[in-house]
Amino acid sequence: MSDSQQGEQKGFTAEERAAMKERAKELKAESRARAGGKQDGEADVMAKIDEMPEPDRSMALRIHELVKAAAPSLTPRTWYGMPAYARNGKVVCFFTAASKFKERYSSFGFQPEANLDEGKMWPTTWALTGLTSAEEAQLSELVRKAVG
Repeated sequence: MSDSQQGEQKGFTAEERAAMKERAKELKAESRARAGGKQDGEADVMAKIDEMPEPDRSMALRIHELVKAAAPSLTPRTWYGMPAYARNGKVVCFFTAASKFKERYSSFGFQPEANLDEGKMWPTTWALTGLTSAEEAQLSELVRKAVG
């Protein structure tokens, strides 16, 4: 076996396993909430944002503000341990911090619940290395379109 083959990851990475554990906790909390318990998605999202290192934290906080302003009907919640925004219990859009999977960029994406269909092909996830007013305007418009 070559050195490169020995260094290859088999199975899930530690970050992927952690994300799956986060999702399992979220599913349990959702089940308790359906059974009459209380779930505070806003607090959960803010707690996850607070845990992020910079610059992910600042970007996630700004995106949280943009999504809430562009689509107040969406409900904040966590999804695989990351900030997400749902309609009728289904995730419409989400933020993934670069630090979550040790990537070179963060991302903002949409699930099939989003109304972004345009022709036979359209993007569903955007890479983010920073936010200027131009990117903020584009993200806000995409979120409005997704819930429209």
